[in-house]
Amino acid sequence: MNFIPSVLTIAGTDPSGGAGVQADLKTFQELKSYGMSVITSVVSQNTMGVQDVHHLPLSMIESQLNAVIKDIPVHAFKTGMIANVDMMKLIKEQIQHLTVPYVMDPVMVTTSGDTLINEEARVFLRDELLPITTVVTPNIPEAEHLLNRKIETVDAMTLAAQEIVKEFGVKAALVKGGHMEGEAIDILYDGSEFYDFSSERIETDNTHGTGCTLSAAMTAYLSQGNTLVESVALAKQYITLAIRHSLAIGHGSGPTNHWAPRIAKGVKV
Repeated sequence: MNFIPSVLTIAGTDPSGGAGVQADLKTFQELKSYGMSVITSVVSQNTMGVQDVHHLPLSMIESQLNAVIKDIPVHAFKTGMIANVDMMKLIKEQIQHLTVPYVMDPVMVTTSGDTLINEEARVFLRDELLPITTVVTPNIPEAEHLLNRKIETVDAMTLAAQEIVKEFGVKAALVKGGHMEGEAIDILYDGSEFYDFSSERIETDNTHGTGCTLSAAMTAYLSQGNTLVESVALAKQYITLAIRHSLAIGHGSGPTNHWAPRIAKGVKV
């Protein structure tokens, strides 16, 4: 049998399909990695925002993790929304023995600036989960939340990526510049070198799920044996296309388009 790269997402849901586990699985499928999921929280949300959240019992999260890990090889995995310290402790215990790339999307702050996790959870994520992470992908508000300071320039993004690696023990940090003006520039620091990934800024309100999709794409590419820098570059290309061909559906911020690479090639979907 040919090698089948298998990837796992540990995150919350989005019934409207634009973010969370649903966006991750769509991304894995489009990028030809076999997608699996462990749900942490069931979230009632859509293009207009979050209406309600139900956190699953720890026993159910543990059962899901065991079901996957004991049966199917995991070649890379990512985490998204992990709501509280008890969840984080359980997930750390289950995943710290997986010797494969771990991509953390630190879902900490909403686009409007509201915090999604409390201080205790933020500290645990920073001190206990980051040291076992291959690469963390904070946007600017999330990086500010980790470092307790404002980040307003590309130079400040570069310094933030370096500090997140050196202070918190994560192997690499990708600080995303989508909240800045001008070009969409992301800065990667891998512990020794800096890399910048830039693309034109696409004027659209339909950006629901961009962080989930980018980190899922990185996870898929890492599972296929690409280096970290290659995976970030390929994922950046994917999310740029997904934003360029984003979907004007719903009454709020529509989702990115996970079919975008096929559309760009003229393939009918």
